[in-house]
Amino acid sequence: MSQIVRRLGVAPRLRGSASGATCPDLFELADGNFAVIGTDVTESLESQLPADAARADYERIVVITRETLVKAKADIPDA
Repeated sequence: MSQIVRRLGVAPRLRGSASGATCPDLFELADGNFAVIGTDVTESLESQLPADAARADYERIVVITRETLVKAKADIPDA
């Protein structure tokens, strides 16, 4: 399993999390992939996936807030 290299965007407490820890988050991994902490909405959105999209049994559909992604935009590599 890869290791977390850095957070993309700002910490949850800087986005208004009351606890400063339990909010959506994005991380870049040492292998170049990304890890996402979000709300699991697999059951409610899976039936709405386009015909050319699929989910493996070990995958989940998660939602993060728009603010989380917007604040991370500057940290997301172009390539």
